[in-house]
Amino acid sequence: MKPIIELKNVCFSYQEEDESLALDNVSFDIYEGEWIAIIGHNGSGKSTLAKTINGLILPSSGEVTVGEVPLSEEAVWDIRKRVGMVFQNPDNQFVGSTVEDDVAFGLENQGVPREDMLVRVSDALDRVRMTEFKTKEPARLSGGQKQRVAIAGVVALRPDVIILDEATSMLDPKGRLEVISTIKQLKEEKNLTVISITHDIDEAAHANRVLVMKKGEMIQEGTPEEIFAAGDKLVSMGLDVPFPEKLKKELKGFGLEVPKNYMTDERMVDWLWTSSLKK
Repeated sequence: MKPIIELKNVCFSYQEEDESLALDNVSFDIYEGEWIAIIGHNGSGKSTLAKTINGLILPSSGEVTVGEVPLSEEAVWDIRKRVGMVFQNPDNQFVGSTVEDDVAFGLENQGVPREDMLVRVSDALDRVRMTEFKTKEPARLSGGQKQRVAIAGVVALRPDVIILDEATSMLDPKGRLEVISTIKQLKEEKNLTVISITHDIDEAAHANRVLVMKKGEMIQEGTPEEIFAAGDKLVSMGLDVPFPEKLKKELKGFGLEVPKNYMTDERMVDWLWTSSLKK
């Protein structure tokens, strides 16, 4: 199976005379239907990497290929049709006076016929469970609702790939749960490829693979289980440790024997439940 996205030796610097690189020789492949999480501390290059994949910036050197189309100034608009992006602050993406107007905006820019546009807007709002808010002003929505509308605007364009660039970082726990559950459902229904740029370890736990960035370099790649089992090493990279790992460390400190492998919240609950039954 061919990758849907390929990066080969990608480098980028925001200033030509600056010796430090925002991206330093980054290479990896992403396959159709994968959920990839890219994590790292502030300034590690995560968002720069996302903008490179989306064509918002062109690499100083190296190659970016999306759907077998090499990224270039000539191909950038075709690539952006295939790669949608949801940013950190949804308010910065709103341009319509109502929710449905906002979702329709991107379609109008692409010259989609009105009949088709109405179907796409209705379908997109239905998929993110925001149909009942279609005539509301975006400014009057909650944070989670705003982000779901932003996702609907991208979904209506029918991309192959959705990038979440810190899209849940400004939300409360309920809002984060709303957005992640929406993305999971869309991914399953449409076989979307999802790239999640995040500090949120719980969000990254939904991924098939996790890429760790540090000072513009990709320093580690693996499954969530492999990456999160690093424990205190994550802290040294400016990242948090997943709650199950924190709990395991505390329990071990009390002399209890705990599983060595990484555990999700669900597996931790199951283990605690079965362990208590044995006593």
